[in-house]
Amino acid sequence: MPVKLSILMPVYNEADTVQSVIKRVLDVSFPCPIELVVVDDASSDGTSAIIDGMYDERLIKLRHPVNRGKGAAVRTAAAAATGDYVMPFDADLEYQPEEIPKVLEPVLRGEAEVVYGSRTFGSHSAYSFWYVMGNKGVTTAANILFNAYIGDLETCFKLMPLECYRSLNIRSDGFGMEAEITGKLLARQIRPFEVPITYRARSREAGKKITWRDGVQAVWILIRIRLARH
Repeated sequence: MPVKLSILMPVYNEADTVQSVIKRVLDVSFPCPIELVVVDDASSDGTSAIIDGMYDERLIKLRHPVNRGKGAAVRTAAAAATGDYVMPFDADLEYQPEEIPKVLEPVLRGEAEVVYGSRTFGSHSAYSFWYVMGNKGVTTAANILFNAYIGDLETCFKLMPLECYRSLNIRSDGFGMEAEITGKLLARQIRPFEVPITYRARSREAGKKITWRDGVQAVWILIRIRLARH
């Protein structure tokens, strides 16, 4: 099935990694046409100049005048996307760009329309015990609330048709977008097809931005979506 993939990359103060991650994404041997929509969320560390200096016919560069959050940046990217399918991809190199085709495979085989890359956490890949427990706790909350069983709600690798993503009407401006996407999919009885992916969390010192407050917000978003069904 011929498809075009739009990779949506929100970026905020990632001067140390953004050039490398954009280059690695564009260097991947994809089984279909792609575009990379990068949204600089008003970075203040030189990220903007690095992005401005990169050129590729598949690269679309956008910028927010003020910082609005990851969810808002992905929303801006999705509005500009022209692909049949979309997938967010973070600019921090915690995920491997070379594994994006693995997430595409079930779609290209006609086995699924919504695919998640599911992370496994080990000593080499976990930021901290509480970070892993927070991830598992939010995922467990979603499974209980929607009587489902998914392995990784918070994964960045969420592949779905562009029109499906747009129809979810994701309003969360920050990291809550991950819970909102999954909660709304599960509320529609859409169960993501999951494939295993590699993951290596960075430390707070290296720029990790998510906190325990985002986990609490994620559970509240899931509860709100579940209650809205009734």
